Amino acid sequence: LQSSLLTQPWASVCLGESAFLAKACFRDTGYILLISDLSSVWYENVDAEAVRQRSKELNKRLTVPVSSFLHYLHNLMCPLLAGQPGTATSFSCHRSADSLSLHVKSELSGLPFYWDFHCCPAPVEMVSCHLVRPLIQMSLVLQCQVQKLTSLLLQKDAEIEDYRESGAVLSRDRLRTEPFQEEMFQQNFMAE
Repeated sequence: LQSSLLTQPWASVCLGESAFLAKACFRDTGYILLISDLSSVWYENVDAEAVRQRSKELNKRLTVPVSSFLHYLHNLMCPLLAGQPGTATSFSCHRSADSLSLHVKSELSGLPFYWDFHCCPAPVEMVSCHLVRPLIQMSLVLQCQVQKLTSLLLQKDAEIEDYRESGAVLSRDRLRTEPFQEEMFQQNFMAE
């Protein structure tokens, strides 16, 4: 589950008045949920046996195989992570100093369905692996792209200037552009 979670993208989710980033991975053997408000990061990693126990406590009238239960949980979470939570499902959360609980209410086969995700603070290695390293890598990639685009713009300006010096004239004056000012661009980029 841990390695599968790495391939999942972060999604922006709203739970009541609170905004979070979250990602999850569900399998027949259990699930893992990672959720952050960018101040803290919480997670829950649950195996099939723990799902079976919790489902008995929360949904006494429902008797379904654990794999079906996990599949249903996956189907409830997918729309939330896609930014389109289902209207028949409600999500709420409760934060304390050392935990975050995500409460789910829905309906399964005409019966009420409840689930609680009990998340604890994520270990530093997990935060680094899933949040910090990918953000730093993405930042480096974007910086590299900005440098390449800056170089390309400077080359295009040199090419246009060469055409002008050779006597080329624009057929449409509205296409005229000002030369790229790298220093001004860098200042504006950093300010933004």
